[in-house]
Amino acid sequence: MGVRRTAQPAAPARSPRRRKELPLVEHRNEVALAGRLKAPPKTKVLPSGDEIATWRLIISRPKPRTSRQSTDWVDCVAFGARVRRAALTWQVDDVIEVNGALRRRFWRGANGLTSGCEVDVVRAARLTLPAATK
Repeated sequence: MGVRRTAQPAAPARSPRRRKELPLVEHRNEVALAGRLKAPPKTKVLPSGDEIATWRLIISRPKPRTSRQSTDWVDCVAFGARVRRAALTWQVDDVIEVNGALRRRFWRGANGLTSGCEVDVVRAARLTLPAATK
């Protein structure tokens, strides 16, 4: 004697697929980095008269890496006087933490219009001193 099968009820008719309403989300541009200072920070006076401090951080990529590149180099700029003053006390190989926003800048170079990305720093702090000064 075999197993007797009964008919399955028909699946309910599907209504046309509606796009789910998503909540409105504000865009956000927040950067938090910690890395080693590559060279002493520099100050520069802009044509507007504003003074800025600039520096470059070297940030090690965590393992396992998805590429052979082991570090990223990130340019930073500070317009605020407090961060500028702090930056001028840093030394090569200090580990620095920065918070700010990613900005794309444009300028005229020898080969025409050029652009690059940098972190517009609003807060920064030295986390460690270089080994030679400890």
